[in-house]
Amino acid sequence: MKNNKSKFSKYLVSGVAALALAAGAASSVSAAENSKFRVGIVTFLSGPAAGPFGVPSANAAKVLVEELNKGNLPAPYDKIGINGAEIEAVIIDEAGGATKQVEEYRNLVQRQKVDAVIGYVSSGDCLAVAPVAEELKTFTIAYDCGTSRLFVENSDAQYMFRTGLDASVDNIGAVRYLAATRPDVARLSGIQQNYSWGQDSWADFTAAASALLPEAEVVEEQFPKIYQGQYGAEISALSVKRPEIVHSSFWGGDMEALVLQANARGLLEDATGLLTCGEASLATYKDQAPNGMIIGARGPFGAFAPENELNTWFKGAYNAAYDLDPVYPATKMAQAILGLKFAAENAGVADKEIPTADQLAAGLKGASFPSVSGTVEMARGKGHQAMQGIAYGEYHYEDGKASIVNTVAFSGECVTPPEGVSAADWIAQGFPGAQCN
Repeated sequence: MKNNKSKFSKYLVSGVAALALAAGAASSVSAAENSKFRVGIVTFLSGPAAGPFGVPSANAAKVLVEELNKGNLPAPYDKIGINGAEIEAVIIDEAGGATKQVEEYRNLVQRQKVDAVIGYVSSGDCLAVAPVAEELKTFTIAYDCGTSRLFVENSDAQYMFRTGLDASVDNIGAVRYLAATRPDVARLSGIQQNYSWGQDSWADFTAAASALLPEAEVVEEQFPKIYQGQYGAEISALSVKRPEIVHSSFWGGDMEALVLQANARGLLEDATGLLTCGEASLATYKDQAPNGMIIGARGPFGAFAPENELNTWFKGAYNAAYDLDPVYPATKMAQAILGLKFAAENAGVADKEIPTADQLAAGLKGASFPSVSGTVEMARGKGHQAMQGIAYGEYHYEDGKASIVNTVAFSGECVTPPEGVSAADWIAQGFPGAQCN
């Protein structure tokens, strides 16, 4: 490849905030003292990432905790609570940056006495918390953050796990979608948030495009500040280069703002947007995004989740609570909670006994467990990183309803580097061992 060079009022924010306050006010007692399994839930409850990401995630956690405590889930998760113990959630806001999140994590473990932590949308927060999880020997699941550095910088992790996928899979999958549906595309461009997430996403995308779309040319790249909000100059710079594809790993409020502004300025009429995180705002684009815009969900989540018994149950329970279908951050939170429950009940402890962090880690490491997104294989990162497939499709809005059409799915073995091989090396070597049927 040549290289030249919100709207979210329907979300029940107040209800989640109330839950967070009530949970946060709980007395600092351990599960052993009150026979409950205490789990810290960390996601954005304020700021520009709250509406598209944090609030749906927290809402999903609320649904799962309430329904698990009633024993209302399908098998194999129909046992009440976690290993028979009632679940007590302590939900806190991820806003504030990595230093604050390290302080909040220590508070969850040392004062709130949680038995496990699930959280983190921000890759920076993930990377900051991971060594602290090892220091405090606390079982922790990263449910969404996508940095591929998580198990590179923490290669000997014992207590940190991730039940979602990393950004390399997002971007390899995005290029495979283009190769499958638009193999003659010639002019690529990108706009990314100017920090590690955006930089790494663009590096993976352009490297994969070089391998799979060798005749394509990168005609423009833009890196505005995260949370910048206004992108007129960047959109103009992209427009004058007349790209066919505009790739973006934007997420949260930045993503919604980019779509609205780029569509209003005509960029998305002349070029096709490709949003790796785009499904998160499926319900809010409406006619302010063009039909044909390519969107992903960072795996088989949200609208891309399969029709299995667990997902049918989850969609029904979530919709009944919030009158909305769950978008991918909600599905990923549900998956992480199911992973925790699986770990506890696969740990070999007595009924209603609270497993230790070491027992939880042993129960999840290298395991395969059923989820709302299909089977999850903890097959990378020495058994700490999930491997699943990914899908992309095109946004379609008609008669007041949004849907995804022209979906193409790729298996985990097609888009995931082998164990111990970096994405950069795997792409550069031509994807050896990839299984793409």
